[in-house]
Amino acid sequence: MSAFGLWASGTVLVIFYTLNQQLPLCPTGTFYGLHLDCGAVLSSAYSTIFGVPLELLAMGYFIVNLCLVYVVAFGSERTSEATFEILFGWRFIGVILVPYLVFVEVFVVRAICIYCTMMHIAIIADFIVISYLLFFRKDALLPDGEAQGPVVTAS
Repeated sequence: MSAFGLWASGTVLVIFYTLNQQLPLCPTGTFYGLHLDCGAVLSSAYSTIFGVPLELLAMGYFIVNLCLVYVVAFGSERTSEATFEILFGWRFIGVILVPYLVFVEVFVVRAICIYCTMMHIAIIADFIVISYLLFFRKDALLPDGEAQGPVVTAS
């Protein structure tokens, strides 16, 4: 999902901000009462922080996410364990920002950007996966199923 989010944020950054062109596959119109318009969202005052497009920050987020996943997957056991918990915290930061961003799109700008929605879905899906692995399947991540500490299970 991080690669998908990186693709979506990179597409917006290159096509919309660099080439100043309309995004492909970004319909305009109304969908269940919500106005679909990537241009309106990406051109709003809320699309940048101190002049930096949110998509550039999103690209950074997804790149860090992928780097942390790489370390978890291919690092030593000790490094992987420490990095896994950092990855959870990193993804938590991402997931707490999504409701604010959706609120701004829906209630302030009054338009939805499909690419932004793709990034939001990627962030939420990544967080669900890391939460599941951390709280319910941590034993599957360690060699020979040697879980350190109790594994929380659903009741």
